[in-house]
Amino acid sequence: MDNGGFCDDNYQSGSSDDELVDISDVTVDFSEDVPPLDRDYSAGRCKAEWRPNNSPKLMDLLDDTVPGIGTYEDFNTIDWVREKSKDRDRHREITNKSKQSTVALLFSISDAFSGWLLMLFIGLMSGALAGGIDIAAHWMTDLKEGVCLNGFWFNHEHCCWASNETTFQERDKCPQWKSWAELMVGVSEGPGLYVLNYFMYMCWALLFAFLTVILVRAFAPYACGSGIPEIKTILSGFIIRGYLGKWTLIIKTITLVLAVSSGLSLGKEGPLVHVACCCANILCHFFTKYRRNEAKRREVLSAASAVGVSVAFGAPIGGVLFSLEEVSYYFPLKTLWRSFFAALVAAFTLRSINPFGNSRLVLFYVEFHTPWHLLELIPFVLLGIFGGLWGAFFIRANIAWCRLRKNTCLGHYPVLEVVVVTLLTAFLAFPIEYTRMSSSELISELFNDCGLLDSSKLCGYTSNSGSASGSVNATAANGLGARLAGPDLYTAMWQLALALLLKMIFTVVTFGMKVPSGLFIPSMAVGAIAGRLLGVCMEQLAIRHHEGDIFRGWCSPGADCITPGLYAMVGAAACLGGVTRMTVSLVVIMFELTGGLEYIVPLMAAAMTSKWVADALGRESIYEAHIRLNGYPFLEAKEEFRHKTLATDVMRPRRGDPLLSVLTESGMTVEEVERLITDTTYSGFPVVISQQSPRLVGFVLRRDLVISLENARRNQEGVVSMSPILFTECDPPMSPSAPPAVKLHSILDLSPFTVTVHTPMEIVVDIFRKLGLRQCLVIQNGRLLGIITKKDILKHMAQMANRDPDSILFN
Repeated sequence: MDNGGFCDDNYQSGSSDDELVDISDVTVDFSEDVPPLDRDYSAGRCKAEWRPNNSPKLMDLLDDTVPGIGTYEDFNTIDWVREKSKDRDRHREITNKSKQSTVALLFSISDAFSGWLLMLFIGLMSGALAGGIDIAAHWMTDLKEGVCLNGFWFNHEHCCWASNETTFQERDKCPQWKSWAELMVGVSEGPGLYVLNYFMYMCWALLFAFLTVILVRAFAPYACGSGIPEIKTILSGFIIRGYLGKWTLIIKTITLVLAVSSGLSLGKEGPLVHVACCCANILCHFFTKYRRNEAKRREVLSAASAVGVSVAFGAPIGGVLFSLEEVSYYFPLKTLWRSFFAALVAAFTLRSINPFGNSRLVLFYVEFHTPWHLLELIPFVLLGIFGGLWGAFFIRANIAWCRLRKNTCLGHYPVLEVVVVTLLTAFLAFPIEYTRMSSSELISELFNDCGLLDSSKLCGYTSNSGSASGSVNATAANGLGARLAGPDLYTAMWQLALALLLKMIFTVVTFGMKVPSGLFIPSMAVGAIAGRLLGVCMEQLAIRHHEGDIFRGWCSPGADCITPGLYAMVGAAACLGGVTRMTVSLVVIMFELTGGLEYIVPLMAAAMTSKWVADALGRESIYEAHIRLNGYPFLEAKEEFRHKTLATDVMRPRRGDPLLSVLTESGMTVEEVERLITDTTYSGFPVVISQQSPRLVGFVLRRDLVISLENARRNQEGVVSMSPILFTECDPPMSPSAPPAVKLHSILDLSPFTVTVHTPMEIVVDIFRKLGLRQCLVIQNGRLLGIITKKDILKHMAQMANRDPDSILFN
């Protein structure tokens, strides 16, 4: 990439830290042995104090920190080792100063407390935003079907709460709530009302979806999607400027409400993690410790991921475990404590807002009272198998669709794609009751355990004694303990089967469009439908054969034989686990949803079976698959490297390639260094003693080098193109008429990570994973031979897995 000069106030670089090697005029000859390491500037000694009287003082960047040094360009990877070292030095300096004065001691205390204060603000802000999103999404979802006459801001449920004419059988009908057809025509019955309501439903859905995609494209392109794949990549050290910015937060919050209300097969749970991380990133700028250190900021983002799940499911413990198991790359113990505190504050804030009016944090909170039987583990395991198969199918189908969108003209028309998918979804969803309602309401309906006052079709039972229509007295006598399916239940079953098919298809197509789209709720809805269908079948089987050897003792007067809602919950967990490959955090989230310890074993059985089946068909979760599809530089810790290759097989330059681009610690001028930077687009250069002696001295980052040269030209008197560049602490002898040198020793990393040519690649991969390295230099007997970058490792792993190595390219 061309640089327009190095004296500009603003430095813009298109460099990538994964491309560090290039052809240049600087050559290093490794064919012969090198001379000794000692340098003789003057009679065998390095005279650091020698300086002509009329020569300006050499510029040392240690004297004053240059703004921009130590920061990173967009789409680069942070240096975890350097960031942690900077934090240790900062903490050590604060501790030493705290012993000298009371003011410094108070500053030390405030610095230690700032992390907890930041977590408090993140919890409060995320909880408040989540409550607002829940309230607005619930209202706008009902707005597609009608409006409340008492106040347009009331949703359907709240509108009918104050009505005295509401009955248990028709609790959703009240005079205060009017459908759009009733408002327009003025009558409550007629053949044209259904068509008019159908039309208005589709119009509102199209309006919400169109506004969503337009706002995303116009103001915040990063607000689309789930956000979790990018959050995982950012937490691994990658920098995506603007992805967690204020515009992304504002647009994601608004469009998330619109997208959920449009009726598309998506959820808000995944995007809430993105929203919480945006809140954390913005609040970090008010705390110096986190604003200036990228590694510390990623600890905060890990805690924010836990906050997002906490407000999404009302599960603080599950959120912390989700962050630890699924998202975080670096998760120290203190982050665990702070994550729990932030998740707790967020859940408390959401509980105080009470968005659903039932003192619950989620719409589908349930409580079961019927114990499960040991033999029910068999259908629970079957649900786990179904969840694993669904997860593997969904990942392959969705990635294939996203790749088709990416490589064809379909990707050039995102607005048209969203409008068409919304039109088809609304057209097919309205006739079926279980697809017309929101996914959260559907899950709540499926999780529900039928009681005496339930009017849902899923509770359309008749007594096993008396007439076909059932006897009220017999039903009351049995306490609904023995229930036979009635006509309403059979109708609900075939509608659920059709809803299952539609949900599966539309979820595959919807996830990945240019709208905020979560995957938790659609996956749980698929599993809940399958689980409810299996649960009703098992219930009817147990009732009809309650005297058999298998089901004897299951049915007793006054109690249910089987709880179909429990099967729905287990199925939801299985399908979500098959897609995301969550295990421990998933079980804890579902446990916090149900509020009972009794059902942990069924959930564990289904979750583990789902993961085993899905892993047998493909190792990647949906998030890892999208990371690979987008070419993000992410080293997955779960992926094992089993190949017997060495560092020399991966390093660059390869045999026959041009030699390495290097800097020498002395002997190069400002003009030569600027030419090298102009001719390359790489983000760093190794520094060697000389061209004749390629002994490694250190490594310097391109951004630090350019900013230092700009600062030297601007602030140091006499610096010209022929001024020498020094990476040493020594002052070499110079002619009195020579231009002053630019001393850049302070920006030189004197301890870059090195390996030998014979180091096994499995060790190199582990080093990159556990230390979060950007690059590693390859040496032999002290001589620099090559370099291995993170992208080199990803390309090598892709090549070993028979994948296209050029796919590792972020765009």
